[in-house]
Amino acid sequence: MRGRLLWGAVAAIALLAATPAQSGKLKFSPTAFQVYGGMGNGQAAPSRLKRLQWSTAHEAILHKTIAFPSSYAPGTVIVRTGTRRLYYVLSSSEAIEYHVGVGREGYQWSGTNRISGKAEWPDWRPPTEMIRREANRGHPIPEFVRGGPDNPLGARAIYIGNTQYRIHGTTQPWSIGRAVSSGCIRMMNEEVIDLYDRVKVGAQVIVQ
Repeated sequence: MRGRLLWGAVAAIALLAATPAQSGKLKFSPTAFQVYGGMGNGQAAPSRLKRLQWSTAHEAILHKTIAFPSSYAPGTVIVRTGTRRLYYVLSSSEAIEYHVGVGREGYQWSGTNRISGKAEWPDWRPPTEMIRREANRGHPIPEFVRGGPDNPLGARAIYIGNTQYRIHGTTQPWSIGRAVSSGCIRMMNEEVIDLYDRVKVGAQVIVQ
């Protein structure tokens, strides 16, 4: 009797463990596993749990090529904060569309600039103003966070001119499609990796 009960418990645990992957709610993409092979900065790869948490992108928000008539040069990046979309221009008639998170009320901005740099698994040094502001709100943040799976900048950072703004990944995938940042443009980690591999330093960035 004890043997049957033990076997039943083991089977139930196995079933529960398998359910998320089979439900279609979690996405295990080759990109995610390739990225998690290492950090590129001497850190060990995250645990399987981290990979699981970072691979939960819903198909509905993955990038896609769309009709996009424009006069912008191929390679131009256009961010439309009102609709929470980023477009990477492919030609005079097409662009790749990504879902993004944008600055919250009071922190949104617009303008034209250039991509000034790119980084894989970037370190994060919050501006002094942000550190002070968040401390006053009761949310202290460190002066430095090393690149990795717990870094708010996520897997990649694309720097905009000499500003403090970036297009970057996130540890908060729920924030994509919302206005919650301090002005940076957030993307799912798998999405920002795709954009990172396409965009060139010097490319024009237009935030509307």
